Amino acid sequence: MSSPDLPRSQLPTATLVAIVDALKAVAGDPPRGRASFAKGRCVRGTYVPSDRAEEITRSRSFTRPSRVLARFSVGRGDPNVADTDNLVLRGLSLRLGDIHHRSDMLAQSAPVHFAKTLDQMLAFLEARIPGPDGSPDMERVKAFSAANPETLHQASYIAAHPLPRSFAGTTYWGVHSFPVTNSSGETRFIKFKVAPVGVEVAPAKSEVTAKSANFLHDDLERRVTSGDVRFSVMALLDRPGDPTMDVTIRWPDEDNREEVRLGTIVITGLEPDETCDGSVFNPANLAEGVAHPPDEIFAARSAAYAISLAKRR
Repeated sequence: MSSPDLPRSQLPTATLVAIVDALKAVAGDPPRGRASFAKGRCVRGTYVPSDRAEEITRSRSFTRPSRVLARFSVGRGDPNVADTDNLVLRGLSLRLGDIHHRSDMLAQSAPVHFAKTLDQMLAFLEARIPGPDGSPDMERVKAFSAANPETLHQASYIAAHPLPRSFAGTTYWGVHSFPVTNSSGETRFIKFKVAPVGVEVAPAKSEVTAKSANFLHDDLERRVTSGDVRFSVMALLDRPGDPTMDVTIRWPDEDNREEVRLGTIVITGLEPDETCDGSVFNPANLAEGVAHPPDEIFAARSAAYAISLAKRR
């Protein structure tokens, strides 16, 4: 089964350049930064597959041991965003496999995206670009949200789940539905979930406000230098009729889905940020056995990241 990116000519009228520019404008247009998840920490580690991985996919990225390059991050395009901001996503980008069977994964601390289409994504961002006073027009934001209620699903999830006290204690979700083919040639859809081994309880808001603006990054460095950080890479299994095109909604009863552990990621060391910043974690890089999701947002990601990389260079 193959789901290649849509040709640029078939993408909606909202251009990828306009979306990248809007992401940066919302953040105040900082120079040479990522358009989103600008603040982050580069790390390295290893991946060890489980004995059930081949039941789900024949991709050698997930069925063979490999080195891992990863980046933990805080959402938005502002490299100075405070780690204490409890309305901002946490992100985890992963590169696993070898040079011939490489896969890049992008996951975040909410299981849905904030827009279904590129046109909707651009309109969402343009409504939030700050005016001359440095703040967005809240009446415009409210009007857009009322006309596009599905764009509130991500914010609602974030509001209902307290800020995690550690990157290492956060669960990260892939918002797309990935077609996977196993060692028997059977194809189905999965969603990725990267779950911490040894989950921590999120702190109360009063505890968060007392922390430093870099407490997530400081905590990560402390944990990695004194030991390691472990995550299970999980595959949530589809059911007939699951929505695979709309990334603003979850699969029905998603939290209680059957899931299979594909393997374990062990973060063992820190890397210079330049190691992660010199290129992009490109979600279009998927080793055979995991195909591209069919939704419009995924189809645009690869080219949009290339545009963002060129701008920050």
